[in-house]
Amino acid sequence: MNIESYADLIRAAGIQDEPQRLLFVFAKAELPNGYTDTQKNNFEQGQGGALAPVLCVDKLPDEVVEFSTLVAESEKTGIDWDIAFVSAIAGRGSFAPNSDEASQPLKMMTEKIQGGMIADFLTFNKAGDLVALY
Repeated sequence: MNIESYADLIRAAGIQDEPQRLLFVFAKAELPNGYTDTQKNNFEQGQGGALAPVLCVDKLPDEVVEFSTLVAESEKTGIDWDIAFVSAIAGRGSFAPNSDEASQPLKMMTEKIQGGMIADFLTFNKAGDLVALY
């Protein structure tokens, strides 16, 4: 299935052989260390920058059918973010993974994002639109 929206992601999670748990790492755009004047100017115009993970959570697809639910929950933390990175882990024996089982994959996801290795993740902006990062 080609995922072109958040709704597609939820549908895809629902048709897998094993129940899924979705992993979300929220990141905030910031200037990279040792930035140049050009990078600063671009950043101030909404372009470029580095994405720093600021918040993570795991959810069952049924808990976040609408992206707006996820955004509303994140707002309660008081932590601002720009991009949500999303991945999933599969359960076993018809049981979805629990939050404890999601802990290590979330940590690895965060480390990959910090290292700029983001190709394995879907990325959404706060409006719930799928975005491509380069």
